[in-house]
Order: sequence, then structure tokens, then C-alpha cells
Amino acid sequence: MQNLIRFSEHILFLEPSHETDRPLLAAIVGSERTLLIDAGNSLRHANLFLNHLKTFNIQGDWLAITHHDWDHVFGLSEFKIPVIAHYSTRDEIKKLQCLSWADEALEQRVRDKTQTSFSAINIKKELGNERDVVIPLPNITYMVQMSMDLGGVSCLIEHVGGDHAYDSSVVYIPEEKVLFVGDAMYANTKTWSYTTENTLKLIHKLEKYDLEVCFLSHQEKPLTKAEYLHELNVLRDIAVLTEKFKGDRKSISEELANRLARSLSEDEIETIDFFLNGFHGAT
Repeated sequence: MQNLIRFSEHILFLEPSHETDRPLLAAIVGSERTLLIDAGNSLRHANLFLNHLKTFNIQGDWLAITHHDWDHVFGLSEFKIPVIAHYSTRDEIKKLQCLSWADEALEQRVRDKTQTSFSAINIKKELGNERDVVIPLPNITYMVQMSMDLGGVSCLIEHVGGDHAYDSSVVYIPEEKVLFVGDAMYANTKTWSYTTENTLKLIHKLEKYDLEVCFLSHQEKPLTKAEYLHELNVLRDIAVLTEKFKGDRKSISEELANRLARSLSEDEIETIDFFLNGFHGAT
């Protein structure tokens, strides 16, 4: 059961679920308006979120989309409010509107490597046999960033890019020192890769935020400031070491272990593999 959690006076979030890859959904509540974050991976997911909000007497005024992946936009038609997205997210949703989600079409895209088998499986599990997906286009787009005053609390929405999705945006609430990064810190799941160039550009954008808490869309618990900075530093170190040692796994692993003064975790070893996939794929 996914619960709606009141994180603070202004922030509520619906927990993510790994069962069908449902991402975290959130509401930023001001005294005058409310911004919702992401639309969910189905109409059921969207309605679960909206019904939970009703129990708190909350209705959204705007909906911000962090990026175009199916699990963040398939619930869009349930939201009868203006939708905000980066202009490239709007372009990608246009492409999604033309696709079939029937078994044959999903399986062909998996063979073509334009869709992951993981997403195809979860689409089937989440939607069942009713896959006539309607994805309305966003009403409001921006090039770099936009901000809004909700009354007593404000939000900055900024495009940051990254390997997971080039259209990724984040939502920052300065009064709360909270950052919603969507999937921006994750790898490219089609090729299971990070590239050094995109990662270093992303980190440069993310590290400027003065935050105490960071929410990732598919992580059960938010990151503390220390955890967030550690994640950024490890990504930066591996990116730099990948270039320095020209994709040599042994040298990268040994140097990173020396810097951390401990053995590497499974996640860190996997992250090195993702950078090597990106490095060798680009060379």
C-alpha cells in the first residue's frame, strides 16, 4: 500500500512502489496555490494520488513533469489542471502519443532497443489489457527554468539534463531546502551507462542548490544532505577516474577505494560498470 506522507507543512509525497515501477509523486502546498510533481505511471496511480490529496483537502493548481518517461506521464489525463514541462519533454510526449502499447509493439521496441524489457514488463503489469493510453501535451513550457510563488513557499523548476533523460528537470523549494531530482541522477537504462561529459555537467548544476533533503523518484527514503553530497562526489570521482585511466576497471576501482578508504559497495561497483559502458560505447 502506497501512503501519502506529510513531510513538512508545505510538502507531501506519495511513496514510490517497485512492484510496477511507480515513481514518487509530490505536492508542494502554499497558502494560495499547490504545485504537483509528476503524473504517475497509470490512471490508477494518478487517482490514488489525487484521492489521497483529497483526504488532506488539497487540490493541485499546476502539475510539473520532471521528464518524459512513461512512468511519469501515463497518468496525465487524470489531472485537469495546467501542466508544466521543459519544451523537450513536450516534444518527447508528442512522440509517445504516436506509439502503440500493445504486446507486439512493446516487444518490437525491446528488440529494437528503443525500450527496455523492464519498462515493457511493468507497463503490462500496471495497465493490464487496457492500454489505450492518452497522454495530453503540457500547456506551459520553458527553455531553462521557471519559478512560481505558491504563497509562503516558492518553487524553482530547472532543466538539468543528464544521461537518464536529456529533458530531465528538477524542482527546488528554497524555503524548505528540499530538492526533487526526478530520475536525473540515474543512468541511461537503455544502455545501462553514464557518460563522463553529461555526468559532470549534471553535477555542476545540482551542486549549486542549498539543500537539506533530496528526493529521488524511485528511492524509498529521501537523501539527507550528507548522503546526497556523497552520491554526487562518488559520481564525480568515477567520471574523472574513468577519463584519467581510459576506462581501465582495475585502476578506477583501486583509486576509488583509496579515496573512500574502504572496500567498494555493490552499488559503487555497478556505477563503475555503467561508466565503462558509456566510455567504451563512445570510443
